[in-house]
Amino acid sequence: MTDESQRGARWLTGAGSMMRRAGLPGLKVAARRERASALHLSHPHEPPSGIGGGTARPYDRLDDGFAVLQVLRAEEPGVQNAYKLVGRCGNLAVTCSAGPTRVNAPAVGLANARRKGGAYPSEILRGIRLWSGNQEELAHWINRIRARHGDELRLLVWDETGYELPWELFWVPEAAQHGLESGLLGALIRMARWTTVHDTRQDLPREKGDCRGRVLGYLHKDMADDGGVFAPYAHHLHLEMTPFLEALDTPVNRTGLVYMGCHGTFGDSVSHLSLGERTWAEFNAESMHVLRADGSLVCLNACHSGRFVDNSGQGEQALRGFAELFLRKGAGGCIVTSGEVGDAEARILVRRLVREMASHPQSPVSETLRSFRARAVEEFGSLAAIPNTRNDDGQVDLLGQKRVLRLLYAFMFHYYGHPLTTLRLTAGDQWSAWGGDAW
Repeated sequence: MTDESQRGARWLTGAGSMMRRAGLPGLKVAARRERASALHLSHPHEPPSGIGGGTARPYDRLDDGFAVLQVLRAEEPGVQNAYKLVGRCGNLAVTCSAGPTRVNAPAVGLANARRKGGAYPSEILRGIRLWSGNQEELAHWINRIRARHGDELRLLVWDETGYELPWELFWVPEAAQHGLESGLLGALIRMARWTTVHDTRQDLPREKGDCRGRVLGYLHKDMADDGGVFAPYAHHLHLEMTPFLEALDTPVNRTGLVYMGCHGTFGDSVSHLSLGERTWAEFNAESMHVLRADGSLVCLNACHSGRFVDNSGQGEQALRGFAELFLRKGAGGCIVTSGEVGDAEARILVRRLVREMASHPQSPVSETLRSFRARAVEEFGSLAAIPNTRNDDGQVDLLGQKRVLRLLYAFMFHYYGHPLTTLRLTAGDQWSAWGGDAW
């Protein structure tokens, strides 16, 4: 397919071959709300590559300026836990085979940022730079598509490995010949993530979300202060989970944002995933008709809410997590966290992010996130001067580590959805209230 033949094609409308995957026993198949505007293209299936093997050529129908990077598990003789890269942006493509520098890299995952016994934040950031430097072909492709499309570039990363690779923090080298500066990928361009949405015929997001209306929220009592962010907007907030889930299943006023500020847990199986004392399976049993009716944006301000689990223990070759769950229930997009964000500073950042999204209704969520990260880089200072772990006196440089941790926090919020999805919250009115359970 030539570059010219792809220009003008509708963005991600049924891109690539459609997939259907078997779910857990007893799972409801999500109702599919087909739109007349969707194009249903069919391509021959390719064999899956490891967990969540993706569709064949999901990039066959991309509008000009959009790019997809697929990251898939792959087999390589003598190399364990390898992955390959397949990217396309018009006629600019990249394919990187699995190999010794493309393997699971647990030390650079942001879940390590506050883990007991984990590495210092500065060492995580240095490790990410080393990991990025080993991906020269990918970096070259990124700069080629940056040079072609400039600020109009939009990248969707579809990572099916479960390796928790920090793509938003990928170090992009400068390209002086094109006048391009170096920097961190998620601060340089608008980017979004995607994952296989199981039990539906959906591969890539088919159309941009129009997330508008009130705020429906659940706040754990430890995080009730988050509610202040929504004071200017119509909102209905709950401090108990059961009334919140009942409201999430009862469409009344159009809901633009579903917000959960609570504690989250993570483990090596689906049964260890939880939000606000409810397990993944308990959430999965809920219908959540509001999401299906309104296509609301979901924001999960909870530790580890963006992490995925290999669900082979329950008999399926699939990655499961809360982002996949809420997208399958009908969410127009999902903002989640890739690690632990339980301290006061991280919560301040989350509130700032939500406030910025709400105050820029014309700006895509992906652009607000890019600006949010770019500001964090600016506040951090030169990326070439990462603080040392220890001062000359042998003591840990606590101030330096906090600076790096603050930067990592800003890149810990991942957005799953269409890169052009927007959020427009309704101004406060008589519907603005705490649920009766709040008292």
